[in-house]
Amino acid sequence: MPTTQQQPRESQERARLVVPVNGFALTDHDVRRKRPPVLSFLLKLDTLRKAVRVSTLLTLDFFGVYMAIITALWLKAGLTSGDWRVTAQSAQTAQLFDFAYLVTVLLFARSGLYSARGERPGMSRIVSSLFQVAVVALIFAAASGSTFSSYYIFYGSLFFAVIYVSLLRLSYEKFTGALLRLAGYQRRAVLVGSGQHIEAVGHALRDAAHPTVKVVGFISLTPRPNNGLLSLGTLEELAQVIHRHRVDEVIIADPDFPQQQAVEVVDIAHGQGVRVRIAPSTMELLVHRAEFVPGEAVPLFELKPPVFEGFDYVLKRTFDLVGSALLLVVLSPVLAAAALAVRISSRGPVLYRSMRPGIGGVPFACMKFRTMYRDADQRQADLESFNEASGALFKMRNDPRMTPVGRFLRCYSIDELPQLFNVARGQMSLVGPRPLPERDFQRLEEWHKKRYLVTPGITGLWQVSGRSELDFDDLVRLDFLYLERWSVFLDLSILVKTVPAVFTRRGAF
Repeated sequence: MPTTQQQPRESQERARLVVPVNGFALTDHDVRRKRPPVLSFLLKLDTLRKAVRVSTLLTLDFFGVYMAIITALWLKAGLTSGDWRVTAQSAQTAQLFDFAYLVTVLLFARSGLYSARGERPGMSRIVSSLFQVAVVALIFAAASGSTFSSYYIFYGSLFFAVIYVSLLRLSYEKFTGALLRLAGYQRRAVLVGSGQHIEAVGHALRDAAHPTVKVVGFISLTPRPNNGLLSLGTLEELAQVIHRHRVDEVIIADPDFPQQQAVEVVDIAHGQGVRVRIAPSTMELLVHRAEFVPGEAVPLFELKPPVFEGFDYVLKRTFDLVGSALLLVVLSPVLAAAALAVRISSRGPVLYRSMRPGIGGVPFACMKFRTMYRDADQRQADLESFNEASGALFKMRNDPRMTPVGRFLRCYSIDELPQLFNVARGQMSLVGPRPLPERDFQRLEEWHKKRYLVTPGITGLWQVSGRSELDFDDLVRLDFLYLERWSVFLDLSILVKTVPAVFTRRGAF
């Protein structure tokens, strides 16, 4: 007879729940009970749960923003005039609250802070969104001519909003988490990998004190011995597995998972409306693309699909229109000087219209100042053996087709400035993956072409991360990183970093 120490873990857990009384085995709860029936019923009403969740979070944010403003005004009045009556600040709070709350809701919604529990970001996104609210409110106040004795109301309200909103949302997460555990709610997940990490992650998730993820099985790229988990098939069957087992999320659980297959997993899962997460140590690229999801036994990171749709698209398009218009006005002397230099230095048109695949691979005329002699395209084949770039790109440091003026323009990326007109026409964006010439596009691998899910850009992470000095696969990884981490602030950061990258001529040829 094996001892308790020798029994399997599951037997030990059951043993702790069994108390012998007069020969009968009693558990610590009624064996007929599975879960509270009311909670089980509510879990099935998905629409109702969404409505309750969003309404509750909106209400909590309502009180958080209101209390932040009135607390900031109350503290200032008390310290400056000795008036510590809370009711005395109600009128001014009412004047400021409507706009502040509206902006808060819009920015919180854009940041996914009203999404489902497993998709909501953590504290850092709340703080950054509240900071954006304060910036937007300050800009609006300045533009509308409002006057304040100081800017205290903005940073004072921000300070208290971070405290109130964060505490209210933290309380909500704790309370709803307890209810879900009481109702027995679990998300169904499938593990994908090729090594022993599958077993480690699977057992860690299963053995958690309050597991919120139910591992239905795994898909391995290589044959795996019995690891206590159910093998669900091959990677080619992932779509069928997701549908057949009603999977809620796919977890990549392997530090050595191949890059190309990882991209395929993400595409298949997102195509099925299923979120993708990765366990720690899984591919540096994907970790950089991911957002930490707190509260799990194993730290998980979520890979989000491209976000250029709906409100995000409107925001980015507005940014592109305003930015391209301003840059065309500011850089008009540079554009005129470059056009004149090209005209008088060599024969041929001032502008070169390079047909390049855009979003979805649809070609468009990408405009550049002409930097080469007129027969450059005809001489391309003769120079292929001198290519100095890796992958699909063609680059030569001393390309004989380049004109002296063209070499200067390309060195400082001035030849790209006419693409501001492409941006104005909606064919390009200020920031995004660079559109490749047709010659390079035809040499891309299939996984490279995922970068054409969004509008191409004038500048991007290529230009601020080494430009032509990087390996082509590294450049594509930067594109994927940009797609997953996009925000207006990231676009602004890239635009700002483009300026020193251009003037230092790092990797430009």
